Amino acid sequence: MSSGKLRPDLSAVPETMLWALYNRASEAGRDDGILHDPEAVRIYEALDYEYEKTFGPAEPTSAVKSAMFDAELREFLGHHPRGVIVNLGEGLETQRFRVAGDEELWLSVDLPEAIAIRERFIAPDDRHRHVASSALDRTWFDEVPVGRPLYITAQGLLMYLPEAQVRMLFQDFSERFGGAWFTFDTIPRWLSRKTVKRGWKKTAHYTTPKMPWGINRHEIATTLRSWVPTLEEVTELRWGRFPRGVGRWLFPLMFATPILNRYAPPVITRVRFRIGNSVARDETKL
Repeated sequence: MSSGKLRPDLSAVPETMLWALYNRASEAGRDDGILHDPEAVRIYEALDYEYEKTFGPAEPTSAVKSAMFDAELREFLGHHPRGVIVNLGEGLETQRFRVAGDEELWLSVDLPEAIAIRERFIAPDDRHRHVASSALDRTWFDEVPVGRPLYITAQGLLMYLPEAQVRMLFQDFSERFGGAWFTFDTIPRWLSRKTVKRGWKKTAHYTTPKMPWGINRHEIATTLRSWVPTLEEVTELRWGRFPRGVGRWLFPLMFATPILNRYAPPVITRVRFRIGNSVARDETKL
């Protein structure tokens, strides 16, 4: 007998949207959860998917990270209520319901199969548009209105791209979106190598896709400024407090221990592109 739920037909990188949804919704469903997100719970419960069997026990990292991105966008909209927010690789993220204004424009850019699932639960409208496109297909640039403040985010995306593509993306943002902010998360090199060489086996039933771009914490600012020397800002965002689980002691330990501080932690970084940039590329490295 059918459960009436939607069974998502996703694999590879698009399937990771279910991993993030599972963790956010599990946190939001708790009485003591740090993320108030009834929309995430609604979508989570409407999908026919074996979350725990696939990904293992839920943990709060995704919720902590989403809360940090939420805080960034609330501050941005507080200063720029008619601003534009572009979320790259958004999947089933329900941020537009948690961070709501009256005048801003949201653009969700994701692969066609991801947008198809998203639109089963989240309808686009005049102020919340969906763009079925890879983040690497620059045609979505034309969807961004000219002359309005812009904030771009990428949660759980850049690590799945080769470094050369990440570098080109930064350089293209710099040339096209001067004055914009861009916040993104990264994984350390050791984790990237693990996924590429032998896979990161989360459970007996799930191995993550390869994550070819990893970068250590102490390398981030230098690397980004070598790609775009005119960056106006490179700021590491401080992780929020983990409410429970291994992250509650592991993250403070990583940042308090000098060797781990450099090589172990995932990092969330905000940059701002200077207006009037022109970046010279070394095409031999692309």
